[in-house]
Order: sequence, then structure tokens, then C-alpha cells
Amino acid sequence: MTGMDGRDTDLKKELDATLQTRRELGEEYESALVDSFLEKVDQRIDGTVERRVRRQLAEQQMATARDSRSPRPTDSFGERFGFGIVSLVLAVPLSAIGGGVADLPGLLVAWAGIVGVNVVQAARTTPGLFGRRRHADKDDAWQD
Repeated sequence: MTGMDGRDTDLKKELDATLQTRRELGEEYESALVDSFLEKVDQRIDGTVERRVRRQLAEQQMATARDSRSPRPTDSFGERFGFGIVSLVLAVPLSAIGGGVADLPGLLVAWAGIVGVNVVQAARTTPGLFGRRRHADKDDAWQD
């Protein structure tokens, strides 16, 4: 017996009890008995609707939490382009300082830092660049 059949059986028992009580008490109590039965039906409907709403809200909150955890590109093309220009402009004095202080090893360290900063920026603004999955498929969320 499924959950719905069990509730239908309970409701049928309530209706049978209400009808039996009406037979015993007479017609003068009929409206009170019907009102009482309808109130129980309303409570059952309200409970079912409330459970469904809570479940849907929980599903929406979980979907929102999943989306907020996944990285999103927040930078526009102009911001990425500007970052590249600033990186190249700063590369000139950093190369001069690194090369002047420590010759070739200093120059290599300066350029390694410049490349490192640009790689981190690219990874932050382009999810999936290094093989990470950006978003789970929408269908996967329904299979949980």
C-alpha cells in the first residue's frame, strides 16, 4: 500500500465514522458533523501542501547553494584586457629591476611571477580552463 492509499483509507474511515455518528445522533447534528469532517479534510490538504512547499524550497536552496559554490566568470572582457595591459606595463620595470639586481636569474624570477599572476587570473575568470568542471548538468540535480 502506497502513502497515498494509506491516507485515502484513513479519510474513508473518518467519513464512515462521521456517517455512523450522524445516524446515531440524528439530522440535527448533520451540519456540525459535516463541518467537522470538512475541517479534517482541510487540515490534511494544508499539511500536504505545506510539505510540498517545504520540499520545493529545500530543493531551491540546495540548487542555489550548488550554484554559489561553483566559480563564475565575473570579469568582463574589458577587465581581462585591462589586466593584461597592466601586466605588460608592469613587466618592463620588474624586468629591469630583476635583471639589474640578479642578472638572468632575477629576470627569470620576475617573469615567472608575472606569468604566475596571469595564470591565476585566467583560472579565476575562466572556470574549466584547467580541466575543472564548471557546472553540473541540470539533469544531474534531479537524479540525486
